[in-house]
Amino acid sequence: MARGGSLLSSEWAVAIDPARRDGRIVAESSEEERHSRPAPLPAELHPALAEALGRFGVDSLYTHQLEAFEAAAASDLVITSGTASGKSLAFNLPVLNGIAARPKDRALYLYPTKALAQDQARKLAELRPPGLREAIYDGDTPREERPAIRRRSNLILTNPDMLHMGVLPNHKSWGDFLANLEWVVVDEAHTYRGVFGSHVANVLRRLRRLARYYGSEPRFLLASATIANPVELAERLVGTSFEMIDDDGAPRAGREIAMWNPPLLDERTGARRSALSEAADLLAELVTHGVRTICFLKSRRGIELIQRFARENLERRGKPELAKRIAPYRGGYTPQQRREIEARLSSGELLAVVATDALELGIDVGELDAAICVTFPGTVASLRQMWGRAGRRRLGLAVYVAGQDALDQFFCRHPEEFLGRPVEAAILDHGNEQIASRHLVAAAYELPLTPEDEEIFGEGWVERTERLVEAGELRPAGGKLLPRRSEFVANRIALRSASADSVAVIEAASGEMLGLVEAERAFTTIHPGAVYLHLGRSYEVDRLDIEERRAVVSAFDGDWYTRPKKETEIYIERVHEQREVAGVQLNFGEVSVTEQVIAFQRVSVSDQEPIDIVALELPEQNFVTQALWYVLPDKLAAALPTEALLGSLHATEHSQIAVLPLIAMCDRWDIGGLSTNVHFQTGRSTIFIYDGHPGGVGITKRGYEEFERLLADAERLIAECPCEAGCPSCVQSPKCGNLNEPLHKAGALELMGLMRGEL
Repeated sequence: MARGGSLLSSEWAVAIDPARRDGRIVAESSEEERHSRPAPLPAELHPALAEALGRFGVDSLYTHQLEAFEAAAASDLVITSGTASGKSLAFNLPVLNGIAARPKDRALYLYPTKALAQDQARKLAELRPPGLREAIYDGDTPREERPAIRRRSNLILTNPDMLHMGVLPNHKSWGDFLANLEWVVVDEAHTYRGVFGSHVANVLRRLRRLARYYGSEPRFLLASATIANPVELAERLVGTSFEMIDDDGAPRAGREIAMWNPPLLDERTGARRSALSEAADLLAELVTHGVRTICFLKSRRGIELIQRFARENLERRGKPELAKRIAPYRGGYTPQQRREIEARLSSGELLAVVATDALELGIDVGELDAAICVTFPGTVASLRQMWGRAGRRRLGLAVYVAGQDALDQFFCRHPEEFLGRPVEAAILDHGNEQIASRHLVAAAYELPLTPEDEEIFGEGWVERTERLVEAGELRPAGGKLLPRRSEFVANRIALRSASADSVAVIEAASGEMLGLVEAERAFTTIHPGAVYLHLGRSYEVDRLDIEERRAVVSAFDGDWYTRPKKETEIYIERVHEQREVAGVQLNFGEVSVTEQVIAFQRVSVSDQEPIDIVALELPEQNFVTQALWYVLPDKLAAALPTEALLGSLHATEHSQIAVLPLIAMCDRWDIGGLSTNVHFQTGRSTIFIYDGHPGGVGITKRGYEEFERLLADAERLIAECPCEAGCPSCVQSPKCGNLNEPLHKAGALELMGLMRGEL
């Protein structure tokens, strides 16, 4: 147990003791304090840099920082270690040492968010190393300042989006910078997975290509949280060979871990008290005891509700002054709103913050004592990052509050599988046909493509360029390939799963812009009649104008929230792989998905009961993605009662989507599904599970490859649930577009039992 934490630990022990006594805490664990392993500053360090470090209070290193300094001289490097282990200094030292000796050297630092870049820029400015002229270059940088930054700065802090759209297409303005580019640092590399990671891998290849054109071969330094495959991820991201430093010589305080399951309200239906209400009560209790706390939840609406419930709890206790010291934090707030919350948290003015994973990454928010994660965030790696935000220097508390979701309840029944679960491997596919092809057109816009580019873009690039020529995107000219059109193409490629453009949310009374919502999420979150939450206040959407990219909202005090009802259709484009398994024909390939929001349901906040359904008229959304699907032979379909067939298929689909995150590094919100008793192409009962982002990225490929495990886990999930007819802990899904109708738990168990029997 960590020293110096006894007073604090007694405070949060009092706060969680009632849950321990009444059984809501279903499992506990602890992590031991770890002592530091110091190392001397390297002799090769530039004297002026050593002096700057001394002024900053750094007179020695940890062992992994010294190893990184030595290894960076000879190879591309990925550094992986826990939260608050000094990864920033590990990659800063070789870069700053090089710049101190050769001020003409240039370095490029990439961060997944603007806030992280600003946080690092502040720390570099405080350090004041010799010869350094750092600058942030992102979408918020005033245009009139940009030419001077390009000319004089030798360390640029930016994000992949700005590199993709602002730097690479305008490389002629960056010629001197690229010619002297010695270092590229990619921080929080574990975030570059899935669709986003696949895009960034192509952006980094385009950067390497342009640097080579200007005569430089920069060294890449990547920093990552602990994941299962850091070297593989680094090599897929950059396209070069990497060395790894996974030692961690930094000290770590002890941590107490608690798994918390909300109480069962109805054994027959499986209904439990809301995880949001449980988390809000725990948060209010911790704040009352002066425990500085961060509470994480992936849902933007959910974090607003937790903050609201905690505030109301404290006001009922007669502590309104504490209620004001809890703030929500999520994407969609303006930069000014986010900076203000970060500053209030760091200074201690705020006692607690309820945040989406926007605060999971390494922004310095000061000393926190407890971290609550509400529902499983999708990956163990992400959970560890969230927990690591608290208890850095003294004994900390980490709480996982389970939801009704099937995966959460699976973990509560098997806490040993949760607490001992290893971190996952990060998945990305830089060669994804849709993604890689678009970046080849962007690369051709930057410089004509030549046969020498195969070394950068890798296997299959020739065939890809041939298809682009046939499609009229590229044209051959003198042994090179040029874009067919001269228009700027990078702005048509959105790097993140969210689309590049956003819809502004405007308050009708004041005309003030409250926040932004990605265009692709607009139909499900800010459709007319939707309840929109922002900074703890509720608004109702009056109208949504997609062409104008604006939604107008008015203040709202009703006791309900809304969830959309969708219709989905799937067209099979092509089959890549196929096999017979578990008595069904299993396929993996490409599909076209058409989704349309046709209505929304109003649900009571107080008792979670549906109130009514309101019809909507909104346009369809279409995208091509990867999917696995299986076709039931007539004998399997005939074994199920006709009236229960669709409900059995639907429940089977939900349970398999629920456990797919156990196999792939994703969460269920990255996955979609469709089940039908007769699909118009297969002619039989068919279940589809698809990547929820355009192009797909290999999530369902993992499900196809490990289908036997997927089937076994899904069957166990349903079989163990004590409810009678299906509940949120087994076959109901919080994201079901059909509002969980129809579902047949017994039929799903029978179907998967028959399939397992075939195995």
